[in-house]
Amino acid sequence: MTDTLVAPSATPKHEDERRGVLQQMLDSSWLLIVTAVVLALVASSVLVAAADQDVQKTATYLFARPSDFFAALWESVYAAYSTLFRGAIFDYQATGLRRVRPITETMTASVPLIFAGLGLAVGFRSGLFNIGAQGQVLVGAAAATYVGIAFDAPAGVHVALACLAGIAAGAAWAGIAGILKARTGANEVIVTIMLNSIAFQLISYLLTTSLLRQGGTRPISPAVADTAQLPLLAGASFRLHAGFLLALLAAVGVWWLLERSTLGFRFRAVGANQRAARTAGIRVNLVFVLVMLVAGGLAGLGGAAQILGTDKQLQASSAGSIGFDAITVALLGRSTPLGTVLAALLFGALRAGSPLMQSSAGTPIDIVQVIQASIVLLIAAPPLVRRFSALHWVAGIAGSTKKKEAHA
Repeated sequence: MTDTLVAPSATPKHEDERRGVLQQMLDSSWLLIVTAVVLALVASSVLVAAADQDVQKTATYLFARPSDFFAALWESVYAAYSTLFRGAIFDYQATGLRRVRPITETMTASVPLIFAGLGLAVGFRSGLFNIGAQGQVLVGAAAATYVGIAFDAPAGVHVALACLAGIAAGAAWAGIAGILKARTGANEVIVTIMLNSIAFQLISYLLTTSLLRQGGTRPISPAVADTAQLPLLAGASFRLHAGFLLALLAAVGVWWLLERSTLGFRFRAVGANQRAARTAGIRVNLVFVLVMLVAGGLAGLGGAAQILGTDKQLQASSAGSIGFDAITVALLGRSTPLGTVLAALLFGALRAGSPLMQSSAGTPIDIVQVIQASIVLLIAAPPLVRRFSALHWVAGIAGSTKKKEAHA
């Protein structure tokens, strides 16, 4: 594959603009990221309070007895976030091992998000808008499921083969977009979005055939063999499995790839300036393909971990919203391995804690989706966050000081 497949003329203007927007998001400071999360929680608090019946009732006589309104307001917000904490981190109202079960659920929920987020982070750092993690997760899950139910092998070998199948399937699926990008200049955003839909329909169909259904009438696969399941890390009382350790190892591997390897330097060079990378002799089109293969392999491994470690069975809905949430995870983590892991743990906490928040505090579980969507909005609009944050005032003060020094 040579770079003559796509004319090495200047990168299209709209691609330069997209890379500029992406680079602005990736260059956001940690203070800006934290501010975005806090603002998202504050904005969601308004909806939490508005949905509370006591707040609605006391609002009818707000001016007569404002203390009742503000007491109900505080109680609704405190109840929502305290139960979210109990469901995601530490349940101080439980007894025994049940107290620490929430943090293990958070770690379990974060596993596929870490894998998929790392895959997207590699693409973002390379200047590619890979929006196809959802489909890559799903085909990876399907491949791992097939190996898990159709083959017999010793425990260690079987789970390794299933994971490798997930990696290969995800890489192949993402490679389609990479090859089309390299050979025809096709927009990777459109291609990967379409591949998401194709993956969903394909897996839905395969679940009605003997290939994945393996008997029965429901569109769901049988449970994968015990030898293909990822081992539990904390005993049968918890769902935390070895996939979490694999995810951390993957994060270390991605860090080494991007920061210490020659290939990773080429990835970052293409992401920083495609024209300069071509001038320096980097085969940009080959980089497109390799980036998508790495990204798809990581996302496919995330799908495999979801099946082999948590779900044990495959459905068309097994991927949930993992692939789409991973976009936010990668952006929130500034597309760095450490940041991606921390962002995935945050989203895992929101997932793990939301059921208790709904059942105990009566807060709609959709509030969690509002928090996630608000984070996306604020991360995608750094100037807006700066306007509402201390960064704006600090920048203003610093600018005034410099002007005074210049005049002096």
